[in-house]
Amino acid sequence: MWVWIAVLAIALIVLVVAAVRLLGRLSELRRAAGKLQRRQEEAMRLRADAAKLEQTLRAVQQRAGKAQEQAEQIRAGLGR
Repeated sequence: MWVWIAVLAIALIVLVVAAVRLLGRLSELRRAAGKLQRRQEEAMRLRADAAKLEQTLRAVQQRAGKAQEQAEQIRAGLGR
């Protein structure tokens, strides 16, 4: 009878130790998931900012093209 109680006690101790280690790892995983979520949100913001920057670059290129055309027209008008 005492042998079964000892075996049961040891098994219970092993189970508790395993559960505590698992819960510790779960909290680490939860923190890692939070960090990944924040990085994903930051990446999405950066992607949106990059799209805005690309639009601005296109607008600047169009303006530069127009300015070049106007400069060429002025040069042609001055006879150069």
